[in-house]
Amino acid sequence: MKLLERFDINTAGWRLASTYERFEQVVVLILTGLIIVVIASAVWHLAAKVLFTLILSSFDPTDPTVFQTVFGMILTVIIALEFKHSILIMVRRQQSVVQVRTVVLIAMLAVIRKFIILDISATTAAHVFSLAAAIVALGSVYWLVRDQDRKDEVDKQEASPT
Repeated sequence: MKLLERFDINTAGWRLASTYERFEQVVVLILTGLIIVVIASAVWHLAAKVLFTLILSSFDPTDPTVFQTVFGMILTVIIALEFKHSILIMVRRQQSVVQVRTVVLIAMLAVIRKFIILDISATTAAHVFSLAAAIVALGSVYWLVRDQDRKDEVDKQEASPT
């Protein structure tokens, strides 16, 4: 029970949960642990790469290639952190499944990362257009889901007695 309390899991809800719900929670906790290991490793490698490059060679952050590489690695860590955060929300039982809005947000971050690391000199217009279309599509889905969530919230407030 201390592990459940440590992760801020409702222990009363744990006792009432079905076997499958408990299994789901354990799997989510394992995934969270694995993602933490991946994030820690990524941050370690990012810090080592930047520091060793600064010390051992001429690290020029104004060079577009260096800039793209460093920010691409940073955004990869941010995407992993957002993914871990969405899983922790599930663990705390604030939501029973991963929200579509969160998945779309993570996908948008991944496409934006692709834009940042894009080498303009070696990229075709069709490739840039396809990435732009993906961002517009994901943004539209995000807006629709957010709008529906707002409507659901308004309906709940109107239905509840005040």
